[in-house]
Amino acid sequence: MGLDAGDINILLHLARYWWYRDNPPHPAKRTIAECMGVHPSTVRRRIAKMEAVGFIRRENRFDKISGRQETNLYHFAGLIKHATPFALEAIEERERRRADSAARHKRKKPRLAADDNPSGREDKR
Repeated sequence: MGLDAGDINILLHLARYWWYRDNPPHPAKRTIAECMGVHPSTVRRRIAKMEAVGFIRRENRFDKISGRQETNLYHFAGLIKHATPFALEAIEERERRRADSAARHKRKKPRLAADDNPSGREDKR
């Protein structure tokens, strides 16, 4: 999907604040940057890049009383849409492995027989 470790780290930090479906996460870029040990402008650039590709969508929030801008809301519909084929492939592979394992367990196992003559010589009595 073209994501590097920094992008995935940012997505994981955003997801960490996503508690309810109807309330998208809205952490400050500075908070994410401090957790990652990078400058906030690095987080800002990477988020802009992921938004340009369509993985996330930012929504501005403003305080109702003062009109000041608050932290952005982040929506993941694009990321989910892009990741769905990979998830379906992984589910299909998991089901194939389960079916293979079940088939192995159902196969007839060879019966073990005790060998009364381990030397292989015929008894001439």
